[in-house]
Amino acid sequence: MVEDARPANANAMPRAAVGFLRGLSGKLLLLTVAFVMLAEVLIFVPSVANMRIRWLQDRLNTVAAAAVVVDGLQNVELPRAVQRDTLMATGTKAIVIRRKDASRMIATVDMPPAIDGEYDIANFTPVAAIRDAFDTLLFGGSRIMRVYGPLGESDATIELVMKDAGLRKAMLVYSRNVFLLSIAISLITAALIFLAINRMLIVPIRRMTASMQEFSNEPSDPERLLVPPEGGDELAVAGQHLASMQRELQKTLKQQKSLAELGLAVSKINHDMRNILSSAQLISDRLADVDDPVVKRFAPTLLRTIDRAVGYTQEVLSYGRTAEAEPHRRFVALRPLVEDVAELLAIDRQSGIDFEIQIRDDVVVDADSEQLFRVVHNICRNAVQALTNHEPEDGRARSVSVSAMRTGSVVTISIDDTGPGMPAKARENLFTAFRGSARSGGTGLGLAIARELVLAHGGTIALVEKPTPGTLFRIELPDRPVPLDAFRSKARP
Repeated sequence: MVEDARPANANAMPRAAVGFLRGLSGKLLLLTVAFVMLAEVLIFVPSVANMRIRWLQDRLNTVAAAAVVVDGLQNVELPRAVQRDTLMATGTKAIVIRRKDASRMIATVDMPPAIDGEYDIANFTPVAAIRDAFDTLLFGGSRIMRVYGPLGESDATIELVMKDAGLRKAMLVYSRNVFLLSIAISLITAALIFLAINRMLIVPIRRMTASMQEFSNEPSDPERLLVPPEGGDELAVAGQHLASMQRELQKTLKQQKSLAELGLAVSKINHDMRNILSSAQLISDRLADVDDPVVKRFAPTLLRTIDRAVGYTQEVLSYGRTAEAEPHRRFVALRPLVEDVAELLAIDRQSGIDFEIQIRDDVVVDADSEQLFRVVHNICRNAVQALTNHEPEDGRARSVSVSAMRTGSVVTISIDDTGPGMPAKARENLFTAFRGSARSGGTGLGLAIARELVLAHGGTIALVEKPTPGTLFRIELPDRPVPLDAFRSKARP
């Protein structure tokens, strides 16, 4: 017993809908919030460092205002109680004014504290400012810091010693406010972007997805076709292409249905047709015993024609299969094969159509003789049918010419006629069954089968442009590569 190797859900129907967070809308909203928050973080890093510098600068300016007043009173020392009030009011431990020639202690505690760090407000780098800001934010609160900077426009320097607890508290409040503001900005931005993109992208995509799901449930229903959106943007173009593909798929399904019905009908007819042809074949065999010279002349042709007719009853069914039978190749003289084609066409001399064979007797082709006969016969039959009701405008003769030449290991066969040529529609659908016919009522199977047989031989078939009216097909068939073992066996004495 052979087990099915496909996964259990190989034939499962796609989901009709997904959750909000798992869908494009939810993912878009979350990504927008995340990206806005990331942008706010990148902005927060330098802004918190700048906030710390401004806070220290404001504190220096406040202390400097009081220090300048005291410094103006020469040789006057503030009482201890006033110093403590001043230090308490400014949140500092010591206030000093330094000049080039001297320094003056404005106010200080009884025992100056040990300094944990020094910061020059007038001289710092951005990297150092960011580093110091996060150091204070993460590890500060109980440190003693010495901060100094220029005193106004003078050459003096104001210096103060203080705890960083107030600074850290202010930085935490600032960080909280920035975080809350970032959340609000990100949500508002995400909502606006979501609404805009949801209207421009998500809704049309959902509409196309729903259309594809409905179409997959009933592809033959014309009501399930997508109505393409108007516009020239990418989604509109995608919708137009989807609608076009759905229409083409419906046409293909109708053609396949017709082909299946045709195959069923031919398969029913085929049985009776083979019995009729078999009876005709038996009767034709008796004609070989008749002494009439005319009968003896036409009997072989009649037998070959009936034999081929038995094979041709399978032509439409053969096209319906995945591929033609593997060609049984051998070297075949090409001229007699084309002569059989001309004989089977049975062109009436009164029709005015000439059939010319321009092939030397020594030209051989490595091919399946029956399959190559079908290829040449299909193309020549089309040419004769095109010439039947056509009169060349330049007065040229109506003719079909078959020529061939060998170049190395490749044989080129050219089938040329002086007919009206291939219509534009037939050129666009060349070698396509049921669409590539050059005449009204044709099926286009002849060229489609010819191309399949030529490709099975590893060759090519193409419609060649030419300056004069008419149609020219060129077939190129390569010889099979010689196996090395076969070459060695022939080379041995």
